[in-house]
Amino acid sequence: MDLSEYVHRLDAELDTAAYADVDASANGLQVGSEAETVERVAFAVDAATATIEAAAEAGADVLVVHHGISWGGIDRVTGRTYDRLAALVEHDVALYVSHLPLDGHAELGNAAGVADAIGLVDREPFGEIGPVTIGAIGETTAPLAADAIRETLDGFEGHAEGADAPTRVFEFGPERIERVAVVTGSGADWVDEAVAAGADALITGEGKQQVYHDARESGLTVFLAGHYATETFGVRSLQSLSEEWGLETTYVSHPTGL
Repeated sequence: MDLSEYVHRLDAELDTAAYADVDASANGLQVGSEAETVERVAFAVDAATATIEAAAEAGADVLVVHHGISWGGIDRVTGRTYDRLAALVEHDVALYVSHLPLDGHAELGNAAGVADAIGLVDREPFGEIGPVTIGAIGETTAPLAADAIRETLDGFEGHAEGADAPTRVFEFGPERIERVAVVTGSGADWVDEAVAAGADALITGEGKQQVYHDARESGLTVFLAGHYATETFGVRSLQSLSEEWGLETTYVSHPTGL
């Protein structure tokens, strides 16, 4: 498959253009020539020297990630930026990035993956940023205790090795949780929207100092399940989709514990 066709298919599936005005990430093809061909694709959460080199070692023609290397442009090609670009160019590995589009996709997205794991039904888009959304909200099939949800979240890939309870919980909502909002990664700013939508709980990756007080005063349970751990689902879904398109794939697991 031509790289140009692969990029076009991904952009169309993820509705990349709809997020252009709200996402600091330069989504789509960040590095590479569309004239190249693609036979093998690597997938990882982050574009870093380690994941790029792992993709090259696996014989990948392109690396697809959630977090790329261009956030609002690249002013100077030095330091870590140089190292990452050099690794891509030297190994002839293209880089495709999908940040917010891959968070919000109703079926392939990170929030959708978390919602699937929890077993949420009757789901709707959630987490507004301008005209688009980056999360999901839905109902549990039966009322759940916070500990039951935490146990599921603790099982996600990417938690710090040996952590007894990797998911942090601010348990200020009802004893039984029935409606859950999900914004993966750094989604603590959506507490008010979750409350307005009637959620009993919000699942996200990482928090800020203020989220404790916001959750407590709003009567909302908040789960902080890890930025990396909540954002493996999207690239995994794109891996499966790429295999359906006839491409060979590999997955690069490089957890940060954060």
